[in-house]
Amino acid sequence: MKTENPVVWFEIYVNNLNRARKFYETVFKLELNEMPMPDTGDDSMKMLFFPSDMESQNSASGALVKMDGFKAGNNSTIVYFKSDDSSIEEARVEKAGGKIFKPKMSLGDYGFMVLASDTEGNMIGIHSMK
Repeated sequence: MKTENPVVWFEIYVNNLNRARKFYETVFKLELNEMPMPDTGDDSMKMLFFPSDMESQNSASGALVKMDGFKAGNNSTIVYFKSDDSSIEEARVEKAGGKIFKPKMSLGDYGFMVLASDTEGNMIGIHSMK
């Protein structure tokens, strides 16, 4: 049985790409990059990529996605973002326009987690070992 991470890609759907960009860049202190879409004449989808190395093993790359006909929020998947100390990002969530759903809590031997909603209503997790 394989023991490596099978997750290679995630998408977080948003209603307002600029507002969501500001939230994620503020909370995680990173820069999202626009993905040039193929020139098909269809402008119904726009994407902003999280920094990543598509060649890395056992890690996932992903993007914020704005797509006509697909509303943000109320989904049943939670993406967890890695952190050195999840209380650091937790302190930035509300200032960036999001909401804390569950403040930092212990997972025992498995570290700590925070659950928050972004500006689009998507639930995200922040995980750290301290």
